[in-house]
Amino acid sequence: MNGFNNVLIADDDKNICELIRLYLEKDGFNSVCVYDGQAAVDAVTTGDFSIVILDIMMPKLGGMDALKQIRKSSDIPVIMLTAKGEVIDKILGLEIGADDYIVKPFEPKELIARIKAVLRRYGGVAEKDEAMVFENLYINKSTYEMKVNNVDVDIPPKELELLCFMCSHPNKVYTRDQLLNEVWGYDYYGDSRTVDVHVKRLREKIDGVSDKWNLKTVWGVGYKFEVK
Repeated sequence: MNGFNNVLIADDDKNICELIRLYLEKDGFNSVCVYDGQAAVDAVTTGDFSIVILDIMMPKLGGMDALKQIRKSSDIPVIMLTAKGEVIDKILGLEIGADDYIVKPFEPKELIARIKAVLRRYGGVAEKDEAMVFENLYINKSTYEMKVNNVDVDIPPKELELLCFMCSHPNKVYTRDQLLNEVWGYDYYGDSRTVDVHVKRLREKIDGVSDKWNLKTVWGVGYKFEVK
């Protein structure tokens, strides 16, 4: 297995490992799962990986101690994954040598974006620019950025993913169920009102920005990103 875009996932929760693995493979990554800190250290030593997703709370060897062991022999990028949110944990992890830190529960696609961002800093991932530009609107799914009238706008990951998907298919009408499947994925069990809420929040950010495009409701069907 070539190390390019290969990910080691270390978490004692097998369900979380499997969820991350499925999203990684959907995005073109290969992955291997281990379930304790010592196994993570051994895998880094003997395997060929480009990045490690390392949970803090694990048996045999905790994530912090595993990171210390990894840093003795490798500068492989490491993203810490934990249920803890205390600032001291984040500072300690970064001081030991973590490259990023994400707290459970998390959006799997946000984790994918962080993996790509860390790998870009290391020069270890090749991907096309996913920026889209319309009049007075810039969105980039690779970097999770949005600019309105050339001003950065904070936007939750799922709102940006929804907007990016619709902008990628201008003038095509999607039902709420289709948008749930495309943006939230097979593992989401919410109802279609989730789409309505996210569209409402998007409109608060982008309505009236341009008369060349708009996020339009098609009554009785769903929504479309209309480009005139």
